[in-house]
Amino acid sequence: MEVTIPPLELAGAYAPPKPGAGVVVFAHGSGSSRHSPRNRFVAEELRKTGLGTLLLDLLRPEEAEDRREVFDIPLLAERLLQATQWLLTAHGAGGAVPLGYFGASTGAGAALRAAADQPAAIRAVVCRGGRPDLAGPEALARIRAPTLLIVGSLDSEVLELNRTAMAQLRGEGQLRVVDGASHLFEEPGTLEVVVVHARDWFATRLGRERGQP
Repeated sequence: MEVTIPPLELAGAYAPPKPGAGVVVFAHGSGSSRHSPRNRFVAEELRKTGLGTLLLDLLRPEEAEDRREVFDIPLLAERLLQATQWLLTAHGAGGAVPLGYFGASTGAGAALRAAADQPAAIRAVVCRGGRPDLAGPEALARIRAPTLLIVGSLDSEVLELNRTAMAQLRGEGQLRVVDGASHLFEEPGTLEVVVVHARDWFATRLGRERGQP
């Protein structure tokens, strides 16, 4: 269902979780939106396990045209935290629903920065072809949520950035390299590998085991 996230009324698409499961919030990369076909595919597969998903635009339409806003990681992270608070409030009971972030490209920087600032709420982070360096080493060192970095083997520059980020994480972290995949995972079968890694990472950390009805 379509939702708006206060206080800026950011546009989002929300699918609630099944009882006992958590919600994954998606942070898209530059030039993308909640309509990203790759992230929508990942979200659809996660929902099959019972997880809820929230795909949202971290920028308003007029802001998305400004390249300075697109790469303003502190701003994007703050918007992600607003969406996190909206979810916690919507689920009540002290915001007990477990939450995770899925960040792609530059959105990964925002997801990691927000996870560092909300350690009590965020239980897992997955980044696809991400730019964790944009979060900054100080934020990476503060992240307590188990973090999975997924990078294509052909995305050599981003792969090196992720290896450096792994060394800066102080909490649980893993790096998975998808053979034959480039930055956007457009090669046949590579996005499906991302789904398997992300699904398993979230399923064991957000309250519902894979395959549980």
